[in-house]
Amino acid sequence: MIEVDSVSKQFQDLDALKDVSLSVKKGSIYGLVGSNGAGKTTLLKLLAGIYKQNSGQLTIDAQPVFENELIKARTVFIPDLLYYFPNFTIQDMAHFYAHIYPQWNQARFEKLAGVFDIEVKRRMKTLSKGMQRQVSFWLSFPLMPDVMILDEPLDGLDPVMRQKVKQLIIQDVAEREMTVMVSSHNLRELEDICDYIGILHQGRILIQKDLDDLKADVHKIQVAFSGEIPPALLQDMPALYQERRGSVLILIVRGVYEELMKRMRSYNPAILDVLPLTLEEIFIYEMGDNGYEIKNILD
Repeated sequence: MIEVDSVSKQFQDLDALKDVSLSVKKGSIYGLVGSNGAGKTTLLKLLAGIYKQNSGQLTIDAQPVFENELIKARTVFIPDLLYYFPNFTIQDMAHFYAHIYPQWNQARFEKLAGVFDIEVKRRMKTLSKGMQRQVSFWLSFPLMPDVMILDEPLDGLDPVMRQKVKQLIIQDVAEREMTVMVSSHNLRELEDICDYIGILHQGRILIQKDLDDLKADVHKIQVAFSGEIPPALLQDMPALYQERRGSVLILIVRGVYEELMKRMRSYNPAILDVLPLTLEEIFIYEMGDNGYEIKNILD
């Protein structure tokens, strides 16, 4: 559905993206995460056809995106910083969208009024940040998009509305096979909805994997010994992260679970546990392995 092949983008002397390649399957949700300034928003704007890449190929359904009206008519982009005509009402914006997007579904817009519960005659300039974010989804779902591109989409929404929006996204993915590319710093929310995760750092893709496979490849192991920790253990088990808490050693290691457990048991530990690892922890440790670790600032 979405194919990005060796794409690079420069802004004067800034290399925002460097030889980025990724693929997003139809009817899936791809979560794009990364450090500040990694190039996430640049990549999303390329996918939305706002920017044009300097090199490489970027296509949706095998068609180039930039200046492609047919592709843009099937694509919705909700940016981090929203903009609407300030004096337009919500109803005015709906009429504006209906004249631009051929697949506009008025019945769906009216039905969603019960979800977002904002008076349609309210002018956009009178709405709070959170209310404008709600309106962005209210206006997007009636467009019946095949592709939805989201940059920090839930920022400013309260917990109940966040859940409602996530349910609407998941419903369209399940029922219409809508494809979603979403970037967010809230990794806990991405963990709830994403099938696939890509980690972008300094304009390059570090890792992209199915979320379940990503979790299966990195493990948090808690181990303790009746005596001293065997010195050979730390050499045999190179860790993304390690921490000692008294006689307990905590390791974050990458590898096949069964092989790691076999090697650990060969040192005859008194305690050996595998602890659950969140996407946020995986991100922190993977980024630390690439020179973006947390360091002591004040000593």
